[in-house]
Amino acid sequence: MFNLGSQTSATCGGMTRRSLLQVGSLSALGLGLPSWLAAREAQPAAARKDVNCILLWMGGGPSNIDTFDMKPDAPQEIRGEFKAIASKLPGLQVCEHLPKMARLTDRLCLIRSLAHPESGDHAAATHYLLTGYPQRPDPTGQPINSVIYPSMGSVVSREKGWRNALPPYALVPSGKGVGYHAAGYLGRAYDPLTVGGDPNSPDFKIDDVTIPAAVGPARTARRRSMLEALDRWQKQTEGLIGERNRFYQQAYDFLTSPAAKKAFRLDQESAATRDRYGRSTYGQACLLARRLIEAGVRFVTLNTGAWDTHTDNFNSLKNNVALLPGLDVYWSALLEDLSQRGLLDSTLVVWMGEFGRTPRINGAAGRDHWAYTNAVCLAGSGVKAGTVVGQTDRRCERVNGTPHSTHDLAATIFHVLGIDGRKEYQTPDGRPVLINYHGKPIAEAMA
Repeated sequence: MFNLGSQTSATCGGMTRRSLLQVGSLSALGLGLPSWLAAREAQPAAARKDVNCILLWMGGGPSNIDTFDMKPDAPQEIRGEFKAIASKLPGLQVCEHLPKMARLTDRLCLIRSLAHPESGDHAAATHYLLTGYPQRPDPTGQPINSVIYPSMGSVVSREKGWRNALPPYALVPSGKGVGYHAAGYLGRAYDPLTVGGDPNSPDFKIDDVTIPAAVGPARTARRRSMLEALDRWQKQTEGLIGERNRFYQQAYDFLTSPAAKKAFRLDQESAATRDRYGRSTYGQACLLARRLIEAGVRFVTLNTGAWDTHTDNFNSLKNNVALLPGLDVYWSALLEDLSQRGLLDSTLVVWMGEFGRTPRINGAAGRDHWAYTNAVCLAGSGVKAGTVVGQTDRRCERVNGTPHSTHDLAATIFHVLGIDGRKEYQTPDGRPVLINYHGKPIAEAMA
């Protein structure tokens, strides 16, 4: 993958990922970057619709019963300590700790009918939600099935390609692990551009989007000229240039791109805008996601964590700025900002985690994994705003009626993004695989 810094973190299941490659360590003109580009081969044609996506990924699994599927009439051991408040959408109550989002529910499509069988561990459930495909690991965390499927962002990367000299897919921040956000069997060429570090830090900057100081513009130009001369000689002597020059050109364009440099300059935003998103890691990362979309990146994942609340669920959710307090601020800011900038009509915003939490509170005042009911929110392009799809029973234990699968959710997202889920890829060993495994777009969710 193409990294801009790295961090690590883990859930209760011990999922830990360490970034393997940093642009800052690339030699010369970023030799690792052209190699990464070379793996891409021919760029496919753009999909039917040019819709971008921001995925707000709640790593660890947010509690649906404490956010958007509250059960105020259930027994205390089910409903918990949070109060339900009215929202702008008639009949929909949300958590008291999401007051800003309560005023924006008329812009959301809330899906409460999602269910899947992977409550057991984070790895399997994360793979399922991010790719739309099941992937069950063995006790060591390694997949039993050797095929790891590409994330939806990686599919977008392959189908739509680069724009404005910017990679199509980015992950910010990378600190909670890349893992199944990556390209799986498609190969590293379609992994996300990952951004490490803390965007809220006063000295946050991405040196890797500039030519390394040790190289400098003059040496970079000389090295580029040498490569061009080598290619001219090769053309004269062998009649072949190959793909190298194209990949170096793409790498050079990115490293010197004004759009790329500008996209990472959070200091160019007004203090009021930065305050509106919240002066927190995820708040400023969310603002960066908007800037990347605006600059030309097609799919950006805001990669958050800490939602694995097995213990002290209520205290954590209401007091940890990485959870409900921060989420309410940056999510509402993102929707309003995109709308004011005219970007919401061309951007799909998805909020989800790998599963919900158990309706019954455990002995440690926490909630455990529960994939039989889950809450997912969509907003923006192609979405039927002000809609609630499906309902759960009175204790939030099961979906009433027929649930929607993760295949259906992925099919819905691909449909909005203009990607044909029936298209067939091939694994490295030649096995044919559909982009989406027979999922059906959720008609009630789409405009």
